[in-house]
Amino acid sequence: MTDNPMERIVNALERISPPPAPPPDFDAADVFVWTPGTLSAHDELKPVKRVNRVEIDLLQGIDRSRRTLLENTRRFAKGLPANNALLWGARGMGKSSLVKAAHAQIIQDGTPLFLIEILRDDIPTMGRLLHIIRQSSGYRFILFCDDLSFDKDDAHYKSLKAALDGGVEGRPENAVFYATSNRRHLMPRDMIENERQTAINPSEATEEKVSLSDRFGLWLGFHACDQTQYFDMIRGYCDRYGIEISDDELQSEAIEWRQTRGSVSGRVAWQFVQDLAGRKGVFI
Repeated sequence: MTDNPMERIVNALERISPPPAPPPDFDAADVFVWTPGTLSAHDELKPVKRVNRVEIDLLQGIDRSRRTLLENTRRFAKGLPANNALLWGARGMGKSSLVKAAHAQIIQDGTPLFLIEILRDDIPTMGRLLHIIRQSSGYRFILFCDDLSFDKDDAHYKSLKAALDGGVEGRPENAVFYATSNRRHLMPRDMIENERQTAINPSEATEEKVSLSDRFGLWLGFHACDQTQYFDMIRGYCDRYGIEISDDELQSEAIEWRQTRGSVSGRVAWQFVQDLAGRKGVFI
C-alpha cells in the first residue's frame, strides 16, 4: 500500500477505467453502429445483423442521384479515388435509403465494403473512429451520418470539418463520409444571414459556416416528386411484393392517402404501400 497520494489516485483511476477495447470483428456484419465509450465502457462498433433498407431498383424519381452515388461508391470500394457525398433536399425522398441501398448493391456485386453509422451527437468522437479505421487498412468504410444539420451555438460542425480534412494525417484513404440533410449548407439560412449581418467581417463569418459543405466533393440534390412519380413508386412496390391492385384502384386510393398526409414523397408512398399490404394480407 503506497502512501503517495498521486499514486493512489492513479491506481483508483485504473481500477474504474474500462478494459482495453477488443479489435472490431469485421466478420460479424457488413454494417456497424459507432458507439463512443464512457468512463465505464470502451468505444465499440456494434454489428447490425438486420439492416432496414430497400432494394436500389425500387427507389424511383432519383435516377441521376442513384447512378452518381452508386458509381462513386463502386469506385471507392475498388480502391479508386472517390468523394465524400452530401445528399440534401426534400424530406422523404430516399436520401438515407439510397446510401444504404448503394452499399447493399456493392456487397451484392461481391466487393467487400463496410457501412458505419455515426450519430450527429457523436461527431466530436469521430477522430477516435478514424483512428480505428486507419488501423484497419485492409478494409474500406463508408461513414454515414443521417439527418445531419447544425443549429445556432452548435460547435459540432468544427469537429466535423477537422475530421473530414483529417488534420495533419489527412483523411484515411480507406474511408469516405456520406451524410444526408434537408439543408444544402447543413445550417439554417437565418443563422448564416445573422452571421453576415452581425460579424465584423461578414464574408469571413459566412465562409466559416458554409465551408463545411465544401468538404463534400459530391452534392446530390433531392427534390419533391410529382404525382406521376408518386404512382410509379407505389406500383414498383406493389409489383415487387406481389400486391395485386388495378391501376384505377391504386390511383384512387393513393390520391386519398396523399391528401390525408398533405404531401407527396417517397416516404408517403411507402407508408401507403404498408397500409395497402396490411389490408390485403400481404407480408412485405
